[in-house]
Amino acid sequence: MTDALSIDKAQVRRAFSRAAAGYDHAAVLQHEVCRRLGEKLDAMRLDPARILDAGAGTGYGGRLLLERFPKSRLVELDIAEGMLHTARSAQPGWKRWLPVARRDAYLCADLENLPLAAGTMDMVWSNLAIQWCNDPDRLFSGLHRVLSQDGLLIFTTFGPDTLKELRLAFGELDGFTHVSRFADMHDIGDALMRNGFAAPVMEMELFTLTYDGLRAVMADLKAIGAHNATEGRRRGLTGKAEWRRLEQAYERFRREGKLPATYEVIYGHAWKAEPSRKLPDGSQVVRFRERP
Repeated sequence: MTDALSIDKAQVRRAFSRAAAGYDHAAVLQHEVCRRLGEKLDAMRLDPARILDAGAGTGYGGRLLLERFPKSRLVELDIAEGMLHTARSAQPGWKRWLPVARRDAYLCADLENLPLAAGTMDMVWSNLAIQWCNDPDRLFSGLHRVLSQDGLLIFTTFGPDTLKELRLAFGELDGFTHVSRFADMHDIGDALMRNGFAAPVMEMELFTLTYDGLRAVMADLKAIGAHNATEGRRRGLTGKAEWRRLEQAYERFRREGKLPATYEVIYGHAWKAEPSRKLPDGSQVVRFRERP
């Protein structure tokens, strides 16, 4: 049984496929977070033969990964076929002359139902995708399964303060759900440990984008395919009178002539490690820190 805040995967697939062609132009925050996630690899000694880009989108993160690990085989997985078409078209033409074993693979699938064999990936990378999943245990158990021993999971997702202004403004309008449910980083850390990951490290960083008006906020979300995909969403259009009420409700957040849109970004990584990496009593420690 689903609740009002459960994600409608069919809606996610449609929205991101429609947004694929113009996504990279609008995804300023997503690309910045992706680059910052890549910087975290600087402190790790890695040489992964096989990498899964879980929620690959248009392939921006995959291209960064191949610059860093040029000998790796990359599997780009996304729920939206349109995103994968865009990712594939962005690859240079010379890649078609590579041996089959070295070409990138493109896989249209759901992160909660991974069609990959156990132990086939040395690293799983995921940038701002897992917030579109409903069951963290199913997600992380699947990612743990496909990782090889000592493999790395590294990811970003959105936390509870994301789009808090929009959530509060819509809360004055009606009883429908308008903004997704975002997991707290402590809950994500707990889910990682429940599903066999070792030495999880979680960090949080706040970003604030600013806009002239509410229409610009909504246009940005539409441009990246981040439509309201909750089961409890309103199916009809917002009328003119309701839109004016929503604008008025959002106006109370205006500062220095601009409307803010807050994003809480969570960074995490953990290992599929031997049991011996746990503490002597069998427990594990999750480290939490806030980025300066």
